[in-house]
Amino acid sequence: MGSVAVTGILPAQAIRRLAETGQVQPAEPFGAKQVQPASLDLRLGDVAYRVRASFLPGPGVSVADRLKDLSLHEIDLREGAVLETGCVYVAPLLEALALSEGISAAANPKSSTGRLDVFTRVIADGVASFDTIPENYSGALYAEICPQTFPIVVRRGSTLSQIRFRCGQPALGDKELAVLHASDKLVSGGALADIHDGIALSVDLTGDAKGLVGFKAKRHTGLVDVDAPGSCALHDYWEPIHVKDGNGLILDPDQFYILASKEAVHVPPGYAAEMVPFNPLVGEFRVHYAGFMDPGFGHAAAGGSGARVVLEVRSHKVPFILEDGQIIGRLIYERMSELPEKLYGTDLGSNYQAQGLKLSKHFR
Repeated sequence: MGSVAVTGILPAQAIRRLAETGQVQPAEPFGAKQVQPASLDLRLGDVAYRVRASFLPGPGVSVADRLKDLSLHEIDLREGAVLETGCVYVAPLLEALALSEGISAAANPKSSTGRLDVFTRVIADGVASFDTIPENYSGALYAEICPQTFPIVVRRGSTLSQIRFRCGQPALGDKELAVLHASDKLVSGGALADIHDGIALSVDLTGDAKGLVGFKAKRHTGLVDVDAPGSCALHDYWEPIHVKDGNGLILDPDQFYILASKEAVHVPPGYAAEMVPFNPLVGEFRVHYAGFMDPGFGHAAAGGSGARVVLEVRSHKVPFILEDGQIIGRLIYERMSELPEKLYGTDLGSNYQAQGLKLSKHFR
């Protein structure tokens, strides 16, 4: 792979080289915005299968074989189709892989997918964990899709997930992270940086001048077309949340909330960041399905000064009180293998650069 073999997250130009060398195998040429600064959007194929339950294929077993046993119904996506809440679907993707030694990959929902409360994970043949693609993997990729709150419309070519390729183990340790924070100010606006297995983020329950701190999803709404920005009236789908000083926010079990971090986050051009998964030690809730942050997120030169992280929050089993400034997750930073040709933000017209509290692009 030549220059790609440097330890780090692979940027857009290296992802294109993977395609040129056959390590990424798209069924048709990449779309105009499919290759992102440090990730590749994955496209749904022609069909989706309604399945009885979520599953992993396990070693030596293909997803196609498991679908023969578990599929209840085949859905044609070529003209668009509705995926209902509470149901599990599996869709073959238009991208397959034939990775070489030393290059692995990890998947995550796209930001817009997470903000719609669509739980989606990537499955690979013979791999016993979700969203994980080991080095030397050769085979198809599939998306498991489970809309949690809103029924959605998807079609062939819709992008719900993204994949990030890495060489080696490029994550920064705490000492390296502290040095980078001292030089590049990775978080600002909250308490002093809390660096321990990543850099902490806390929740903002102060809100704007009117006390708006977030939104709670409504139930029994209309459809959301994932490919139609600005097509949904906000108040048909969301209840604004206002919190009075010092009262905190009680999360109702199995309700979905959009909140924001107290800190503004900065991802310098030579790095990528990821929100680590829910940690049960900080409370009985899940934060942030969509964890990838590209190089240039919150970077002043890319128009991102002051960008906060939008938090997709769901409480499990019991009501849980969030307090203003409570730590709700941590960011891991990883080196890029080379500087990306374009940064998140002004170079790409990115939807969420310089964001504060912001719903997905579908709502107006």
